[in-house]
Amino acid sequence: MNRTDQPAPAAHRLTTPWGDVDLTRFPADPRDQLRAWDAADTYLLKHLAENRTDLSGAVVVVGDRWGALGTALTGADGCSPTLISDSYLGQQATGENLARKDTAGAGATLLTTQDTPPDRVDVLLVRVPKSLALLEEQLHRLRPALHEGTVVIGTGMVKEIHTSTLNLFERIIGRTRTSLAEKKARLIFSTPDLSLSPGRNPWPLRYQLPDGIGPLAGRTVVNHAGVFCAERLDIGTRFLLRHLPRGAEATRIVDLGCGNGVVGTSAALTSPDAEILFTDESHQAVASAEATYAENCGDRPGKAVFRAGDGLADVPDASVDLVLNNPPFHTHQATTDATAWRMFAQAHAALRPGGELWVVGNRHLGYHLKLRRLFGTSELVASDPKFVILKAVRQDGSSKRERGRDQRAQRP
Repeated sequence: MNRTDQPAPAAHRLTTPWGDVDLTRFPADPRDQLRAWDAADTYLLKHLAENRTDLSGAVVVVGDRWGALGTALTGADGCSPTLISDSYLGQQATGENLARKDTAGAGATLLTTQDTPPDRVDVLLVRVPKSLALLEEQLHRLRPALHEGTVVIGTGMVKEIHTSTLNLFERIIGRTRTSLAEKKARLIFSTPDLSLSPGRNPWPLRYQLPDGIGPLAGRTVVNHAGVFCAERLDIGTRFLLRHLPRGAEATRIVDLGCGNGVVGTSAALTSPDAEILFTDESHQAVASAEATYAENCGDRPGKAVFRAGDGLADVPDASVDLVLNNPPFHTHQATTDATAWRMFAQAHAALRPGGELWVVGNRHLGYHLKLRRLFGTSELVASDPKFVILKAVRQDGSSKRERGRDQRAQRP
């Protein structure tokens, strides 16, 4: 089975005040039983219906994770919302969920967090993100579009809403209060105060990298809001940068899950003739990587490609020499190795025979076992008390054992 041709999972049905909608996450996985919505979504939808919120104007939904809010609202009382998301995977899910729904001529507009936001907002609905920085940046970007009559409502699970969350709404939007909790979810209500001076938007953030990390030591990194460890270099990436392959003959290198792009940029400085693909599912991350690369490799602009997408799903098989990867072990609030496994499987397919995957991860995650299952073997490159760096080499694929491993590449 091709890595991009998996069967679609059964959609889960969400009952809303405007009818039922069938929702799935993305990427499609028939074994995934996680729903594409939670109590925070249903609480907000119920509140909008019970309070007869006027949805006929300019409705903007920010951070809708899998499209539950946008899909439910599109066509409801003539609503044609603008949906702003940082997640490529979330936008793909939203598009597929909208396609399943008969919206009676109403449509939604999908924007990324890097696109210019609407110049007027009558109803602003915010799904509180995990990153407080991303919330701060998006509220700053949208504030100029608000007016005195704008309805501003945030929603999230109780564990996602903190005093710092409410303080951001209060400081950037205006007077803020919260609802009672319902099924461990809570709503945030803000009243726009046009006389408020919220200060400047501090993002993107620039800082100088520390010494002892290879060719990027002392250079500048650029981080947009929401990127992992945006205010400092995380220790896992720092460890990987100290042990990257030197003088590699690789001509096609991928920084998989690129974040702010420091790994791929360091590889570009080490291998000046190589083409580098920076890919991440976060639009904020890809923008950060592009800015970091331009800051440090501006003299070789044609050697890099920046792509928000589903990892290496669109990369031709056996076309890459080296993949560098610091995989996440959480998706939104869930701790899981599913994303890492998917990245490893995609790398296995994309690498040419003899191509290498280099991975850094916490010791306790046991990535060596997964790499051995996919690649047949893995090598310990370096370790410290917290992290390991592993190298896996794609075999030539000629053996029966290797062909069977290819066919099982998507199965964790």
